[in-house]
Amino acid sequence: MQHDVIVIGSGIAGLSFALELARAGYSVAILTKKSKADSNTNHAQGGIASVTSQSDDFELHVSDTLRAGDGLCREEVVRSIVRDGPLAVNDLAGIGVPFSQLDDGRVSLHREGGHSKRRILHVADVTGRAIEEALLHAISNEPRITLLEHHFAIDLITCRRLARKGLLPASGEDRVLGLYALDVFSNEVITYGAKVVMLATGGVGQVYQFSTNPDIATGDGIAMAWRAGVPIRNMEFIQFHPTALYTTDGERFLVSEAVRGEGAILRNIDGEAFMPRYDSRADLAPRDIVARAIDSEMKRLGSPHVWLDITGRGESQLREKFPSIFEACDKRGINMNRDYIPVVPAAHYLCGGVVTKLDASTRLPGLYACGEVACTGLHGANRLASNSLLEAVVLARHGAAAAISFLKNHARDSEVELPQWVTGRAQDPDERVVLMHNWDELRRTMWDYVGIVRSTKRLERAQARIEQLLREIHDYYWQVKVEPRLLELRNMVRVASLIITCALQRQESRGLHFTLDFPDKNDEIRDTTVRRGGF
Repeated sequence: MQHDVIVIGSGIAGLSFALELARAGYSVAILTKKSKADSNTNHAQGGIASVTSQSDDFELHVSDTLRAGDGLCREEVVRSIVRDGPLAVNDLAGIGVPFSQLDDGRVSLHREGGHSKRRILHVADVTGRAIEEALLHAISNEPRITLLEHHFAIDLITCRRLARKGLLPASGEDRVLGLYALDVFSNEVITYGAKVVMLATGGVGQVYQFSTNPDIATGDGIAMAWRAGVPIRNMEFIQFHPTALYTTDGERFLVSEAVRGEGAILRNIDGEAFMPRYDSRADLAPRDIVARAIDSEMKRLGSPHVWLDITGRGESQLREKFPSIFEACDKRGINMNRDYIPVVPAAHYLCGGVVTKLDASTRLPGLYACGEVACTGLHGANRLASNSLLEAVVLARHGAAAAISFLKNHARDSEVELPQWVTGRAQDPDERVVLMHNWDELRRTMWDYVGIVRSTKRLERAQARIEQLLREIHDYYWQVKVEPRLLELRNMVRVASLIITCALQRQESRGLHFTLDFPDKNDEIRDTTVRRGGF
């Protein structure tokens, strides 16, 4: 099946990019491995950070971002994305995102950790869901877009890949030609051709035992890009959200940072407000500092969680500001106005990923990446709260302009006949229990050894086990027919290996990466980059 453009993923990045390309007259296929609303965007509570009030300015937003990024942000990237933020917000409002307003008609702005001003536009505490719904409605009215649910992208097809198989003449040039995708319902692998492919597959949270991410966050786009030889950068910077609702069943529901922005106080199990001992900004310190402080208090006192205290603010006010959080707590017998909320850190956001330029392009011509899957340099060593949706929508705009230019320059390129997927002697999987055991072991290994506080010994232990899992999954993959659970595990194990490799390279503590063996910063280390075949 041939299209001008293929987008993998149906969150804010992929849908925004697809909409721009379709409006420019190109045929676009959006592939999503589950239903169209299953995305990290749909779970984003907080909002989108942008300068929209007269009391704020770009320099303050830039300064806050650079400070949170702990010396590794690329300043030219930060300035470009912050500057284009208001335009991106206007675009979202233009397609019907109903940003919350104050009684006087002004936009309602939250404040979150690391921000010096209130600048978080939101829709109550369901901002991501509102953005997702507006974008899905917009693309439903665009005839040039085909949305294919339950289609799992497997691997990219490139000139170099076909040349290795003897299907194209060997040359030094490489570009993306399309991809293979599994139609989950028909169990058929389909060949899709396109001159442009956009990776918008989200993050990697499911490689950890406890995560705020939805089940889809298995690092598919990063693993695909790595297998295609595209550089991957700074995978060690995993942001653990400080305040996920603690439950005994292992489920982790995100309690937005905006709750602390409205005055909530973190208390240890003894009821002590502990954050002033760790940072002058106390409960509004950046997430890396807060997560390590919570981890330290839990270990010091041997407690399974800490408390988040926003009691006495008025039940009606809390219900209005945080309806989904209030409901989630209420279902578990917690009234936010009367009771402390038990919270723990959980894997939340990846600040590294596929290396891209400011136009979302990668080193592989025709391949673009946008959103959490990409590493632009905006976040540096630690993401400033609510900069993620901002980056996704701004880079989708930049990427769309670059992709349109690319398509015009390659308009006369002849289409390459792509080979069909060959199943060969692969059998139906008969030992799915092996997959589940490997899945569980992977996530426990990453949580225990590659978590908030690390050491070289822990990382090396994790590396040894992950390398064994890589070999096991590789052998299993080539013996059986593909299915979603196997494809996800294959990608997760690869992503876990990339995280550990980058973490071992970074022999310092900075931002989200804290190691007991190298507690100080080392300014000689800039980025950790890995690509297939070497560093």
